[in-house]
Amino acid sequence: MKPRFISDLHLSEKHPELTQAFFTFLNESKEACTHLFILGDLFETWIGDDDDAPIYQEIKNALLSFTTNGPKTFFMHGNRDFLVGESFATETGITILPDPYTLEINYQKVVLSHGDFLCTDDEEYINFRNEVREQDWQSNFLSKSLDERKQIAANLRTDSKEATSKKADSITDVNEQSVLNFVNQHEPDLFIHGHTHRPNIHNAGSSKRIVLGDWGNYGWVLNINDQDFELEKFSIS
Repeated sequence: MKPRFISDLHLSEKHPELTQAFFTFLNESKEACTHLFILGDLFETWIGDDDDAPIYQEIKNALLSFTTNGPKTFFMHGNRDFLVGESFATETGITILPDPYTLEINYQKVVLSHGDFLCTDDEEYINFRNEVREQDWQSNFLSKSLDERKQIAANLRTDSKEATSKKADSITDVNEQSVLNFVNQHEPDLFIHGHTHRPNIHNAGSSKRIVLGDWGNYGWVLNINDQDFELEKFSIS
């Protein structure tokens, strides 16, 4: 098994260079890996599988081309695209995973997550996360028109940016005790997540915690080959 892991691409119409980098990455990965795991925030926002914006159709087509006779591909919800649903999965050939998710890779126990639930110092965000992950909230939101949803999403994004700008960096990172509690509970060899935009490899008890990076001027991918792993940074022009 030769998996690759990415997260936090934040694809949108505003940054076509990121979408093109993703397409290039898919082309290069089709022969280079056996499995691809997208651990959340593939999109900057996702207001429902019925959004027919051209960019989303392009991305769906690229994913379907990649998964057809290609690597098995898995997606986990992030804080920006938690409304990605089964229609999207069917159209692209991906499988949606719960968060967290445990699997074995080359005789190692690996736990995957987007990682945002570990940011427990940011109580405001955790409360918001709990609210929007409720089925009632999602059903109510999806019952609105596309235009209404776009406006709500834009307002939420503006409020989020303003709130985040006022918070210390330590508040928006994972809480170390929450990480240790989680690792002690699950006892993985590798714990892989994104969300914080702080790519690094940490020791967490007897585990390795690998934090994926966000895509901007550079992209990030974690490659696992046998029991070796590499967190790779590459330029996005």
